[in-house]
Amino acid sequence: MDKIEREQASLLLSTFPKTPRPALKRPVYDKPPLDLNALGEMGRAVKLDLNDEEQRKQEESIKKHQINTYLSDRISLHRRLPERWNPLCRDLKYDYRNLPSTSVVIAFYNEAWSTLLRTVHSVLETSPDVLLREIILVDDYSDQEHLKQPLEDYISKLQKVRLIRARKREGLVRARLLGASIATGHVLTFLDCHCECHEGWLEPLLHRIKEEETAVVCPVIDVIDWNTFQYLGNSGEPQIGGFDWRLVFTWHPIPEYEQKRRRSQTDVIRSPTMAGGLFAVSKNYFQYLGTYDTGMEVWGGENLEFSFRIWQCGGSLEIHPCSHVGHVFPKKAPYSRSKALANSVRAAEVWMDGYKELYYHRNPHARLEAFGDVTSRRKLRQQLGCKDFKWYLENVYPDLNVPEDQPGMFGMLKNKGMQNHCFDYNPPEEHKVVGHRVILYPCHGMGQNQFFEYSSQNEIRYNTREPSGCVTVDSGTDYLTVQLCSKPRQPVPEEHKFVLKEDGTLYHVVTNKCVEAVQKSNSGGPAPVLRPCSDSIYQKWFFMERT
Repeated sequence: MDKIEREQASLLLSTFPKTPRPALKRPVYDKPPLDLNALGEMGRAVKLDLNDEEQRKQEESIKKHQINTYLSDRISLHRRLPERWNPLCRDLKYDYRNLPSTSVVIAFYNEAWSTLLRTVHSVLETSPDVLLREIILVDDYSDQEHLKQPLEDYISKLQKVRLIRARKREGLVRARLLGASIATGHVLTFLDCHCECHEGWLEPLLHRIKEEETAVVCPVIDVIDWNTFQYLGNSGEPQIGGFDWRLVFTWHPIPEYEQKRRRSQTDVIRSPTMAGGLFAVSKNYFQYLGTYDTGMEVWGGENLEFSFRIWQCGGSLEIHPCSHVGHVFPKKAPYSRSKALANSVRAAEVWMDGYKELYYHRNPHARLEAFGDVTSRRKLRQQLGCKDFKWYLENVYPDLNVPEDQPGMFGMLKNKGMQNHCFDYNPPEEHKVVGHRVILYPCHGMGQNQFFEYSSQNEIRYNTREPSGCVTVDSGTDYLTVQLCSKPRQPVPEEHKFVLKEDGTLYHVVTNKCVEAVQKSNSGGPAPVLRPCSDSIYQKWFFMERT
């Protein structure tokens, strides 16, 4: 450790309390003595100096797990993390004797040794003994040797840790339910199998559920870098969960109306959806709500389905700013998400009412997806007296742009002159929707990057993703780009307005020009550009829906 790193570590250590912990706050195990020179200690990034053979092994570990487990294996299973919560959280007091106990359920499939056990030790070393009833590890039919007898031998030496094994591959949903079925704690806390818990993470979750049993509470999810294992959490305001009309989970800043509702920076934050990997829920309330939809396979989509159900059926979904848990987000999903589409269709069919058509318009292939029988889930919705999706959009997620999808005004935006070419917008980054140019590309009829909607406000909306993008003019050029649309109930900027005339002309009001298809743009391929208006067939456009 160099001098600068040592000074930074000392500064971080100074934030930790010097007085002994109260007896009721003591964890199941204390962490070993701190070694500031240890790799990754205090959440520092690690980069190993490797020879060719070591580099090959590291790359193999990344290919296998989508996480740098070669590096992870060299970092202590007991490392400390820097303090990342709001300093006000340190002043909160808890009545430990009256908080509910919890069972922490961790499902895994072929997880690496060190990331799994670091998760286990992190829970044991940050959770008050009086509150942690047990950790339940659920092996979802792993076939790796290190997860068989070696894991059993290791776990047998730890207090409060149980290991159960599925007899066939169940997927995340049913594996978690196996763990929940044997849990003895009053609260179920679900964690992913590559997490590290921040000091004081558990008490806020349990305290909130003690206050309000119908609250489902998530920690703030701090990022742990998959390649360097740097802990990247920050103490600023967390983000809340949302979704786009592909039914893909998204993150968003806390809206102003939610900021105004909160009286303190330590108050819970209401969130329309959850990421799904980390949350706490009263066991009784989880059962009342119908647990998970067991018709969902592997993982993907179950988080949105559960989020809709919580809100529509009388509960609340919240993020507690004083509970922080680090999570290693893999480079990419380490195993197939082929069932995620069917899971999303199940969510749409049960909870979204007529709004499911907005999803299907943008995902035509989803209409053909076999999604199983949802009769029992619809019956559950009826039995619980749940509200409709319109209520959810108006009361829980009013910031979401809800497409109009007027007949003949959505789908592929095709040019009459350049046959079979459509508006195409495919930003290279999933989480950066705006700022790229619109091109023309052979029409594929699969929605997604070729799905546009013409609104009653004369906008050409790219609203497959969230936040919604609106077509406008790339500054200083005649090319088209996409900028953020105005929020609901806000005026539409004039530069976003295109008048679609009866003859198919797309007239841009501000520039007094029309959109024309050109074969060769300055980027090399076909593109829509602004030109003086004419009767050219290359200035005629029409929408075509592919169902």
